[in-house]
This record gives sequence, C-alpha cells and structure tokens, in this order.
Amino acid sequence: MSNYAPYATAAAVTAGVLGSAYCAYSIYKNKTRIPIEWRQVGTLDKIYTYPIKSCAPVILNSATCETLGLKDGWLRDRFLMIVDEKSNFITARAYPELLLVEPTIRSSILTLKHRDMEPVHVNLAEVIALQTPKTGYVWGVPVPVLDCGWEVSEWISRMINGNLKINYKNDAIFRLLDRSSINFRLVYYASQNPRTLRDSTNKAYKFTKNDTGALPDETPFNMVNDASVDDLNTRLAPDCRVTHRSFRPNFLLKGSQAYDEDKWRFIKIGDNVFEILKPCGRCILTTIDPETGVRNTKTEPLATLKTYRQIEDPVLRKSAGNAPRMGLQMTLRSPPGGIVSLNDPVYVA
Repeated sequence: MSNYAPYATAAAVTAGVLGSAYCAYSIYKNKTRIPIEWRQVGTLDKIYTYPIKSCAPVILNSATCETLGLKDGWLRDRFLMIVDEKSNFITARAYPELLLVEPTIRSSILTLKHRDMEPVHVNLAEVIALQTPKTGYVWGVPVPVLDCGWEVSEWISRMINGNLKINYKNDAIFRLLDRSSINFRLVYYASQNPRTLRDSTNKAYKFTKNDTGALPDETPFNMVNDASVDDLNTRLAPDCRVTHRSFRPNFLLKGSQAYDEDKWRFIKIGDNVFEILKPCGRCILTTIDPETGVRNTKTEPLATLKTYRQIEDPVLRKSAGNAPRMGLQMTLRSPPGGIVSLNDPVYVA
C-alpha cells in the first residue's frame, strides 16, 4: 500500500478543493454527505458496458458517468434487453447463449454478432424517432420500452431457438417445455429517469428513486476487486477457476487487498464519487462461462462462494438469502457527466 502514499496525499488536497462542490450537489439531490478525506486503494484496470442486458460487454478506455450508468455516445449500459412474448425480460440465467451475442455501436447503429449467425444491424436513432413506448417488465416491474423492429427480433429468435434445438433436442425437459416457437423482441429503454425497483428490494439499503439505472437488476454501477477474484480462485479446483468477467462488472479495481471492499462506503474514481448501496449478491449466472456459454457442472464458483461469503447481518441476510457477496453495487453521488478512464486512481472512504 506504500506505493500509493504520494497519490493519497494528492487525493487529500484534491478532495479539499472538490469536496465542497460534491457535498453541496449531493445534499441537494440525495441528502447524502460526501466524505472529504480519501485513501487510494488501487487503480481502474478495466471499464465495461453491457449495451444489452445479459449479452457480451463492450470494453472501453473511458466513459461518461451518468445517473443511469456508463455512457459513450450512443453506447449506454443496459439500455437494451430481450423480452419474450409476454414482454418479460429474459437473461442468460435461462438462456446462456445470450452471453455469446456481441453488440457494438457505431454512431447510432447497433450491430449484433454471434459465431453461428450473420450480423444484424439496428438504427437506434430511427427506433427512437419512429417508435412509441410500450411496456416491458423487469422482475415484474413495468418499464417503458421501444421495440427495435422485426429484423432483429427474427435474428434473436432464430439464434435462441436454434441453440435450444441443438442443445436440448434429446432432453425430455425441452420436449415438455418447448420454447422453440417463441418470438423474442429487442427493446430499448424509453426514459431518461431511473426505473422503479420491485417492492421486495430490501429497504434497509436505502435506495432512492435515483439509484436504479435503466435496466440493470438493481444499480447502475458495479465494481469488482481483482484481488478478491484471485483469492476465490485459490479456493477453486483448477478446472473451475474463473475470471472477473464471470461477475460482469462495470469497473475492475486492481492493486487493492482481497475483500477490503467489505469495509468501504464511498468510492471515488478520478473526480466521480459513488456511494456503495449494497454488496452484490451472486446468482447462478456466475456458473456460466462467459466465453463459451457452458454451465459449470459443479455450480462453481457459486458453491464455493456460499461457504465463506455470506452476508452476516441478520436483517440484510433475510433479503439476500443464500446469495454470496462478490463485488459492489453503487450509484453516482457526484454531478453526472464526469469521465472515468483506464488507470484512474481509485479512492475510498
């Protein structure tokens, strides 16, 4: 940690200049008092956005921090999702092949690629200009969305249904629950306000109406500590080891100590201040290889995480159940529009 001493001194000076501005903005917006003393714990090693919920990420060198999440021009974090015939969102928990869908955005043109498919293109500017909002559902909560059109719907439906037939054609479950004719749709979030959380979200974490982002499960920003993933891998069998990508973070922290993040409440990256609302409770999605879409037969790393990363507070544990901790769920507390870049110093309070 001594390597960061010069940065810590600089951080304290910088914080003295910027702290009052952050504090004034935050008290006005959220009644949350921002710290003025910070300690550097590492640097920002990776920046990821996930344009489509449950699909592959886009890796960035820098991005803008907005109330709804990371932004780089038309590229927005989790502003799109795939829904079924009842307009309910679907995820890679049930459809692992989504992890292999690679989105890119150039200007307003969204392109989807998959190893078994030809590319398909969607002009998001046209979607916004021509479509009228409809209702989709995330965890049962209605959200306004714009339909991205027939062509991409047909592409996604063909990709999912084709993989279902290949992977489960001899499976009795597939024959009983044949989803091969479902017409899946790609939809775009049709609001500039954070979506509403489901009622069951634990109010002990004190979410405000500005803390939920567009279409993520809970918060618009997620950070993972690379050292914590390294420690997890020491506990896993060699054939079950994972990378940070299994946890789908927006930010990867490098240079800290394993699980130090359990003690933090605020994080500052460059000049952007985030409040940690809760630890990230992990689900079955972590057991699916993000590179192949194949499930781990031993349900790792989730099984091992459950042995030593459970939430201990009984009130919070009631909400989390058996979901173990790995990573941080965060929301923006400094003014929107700030930039984060690779190798930015990361401070905590």
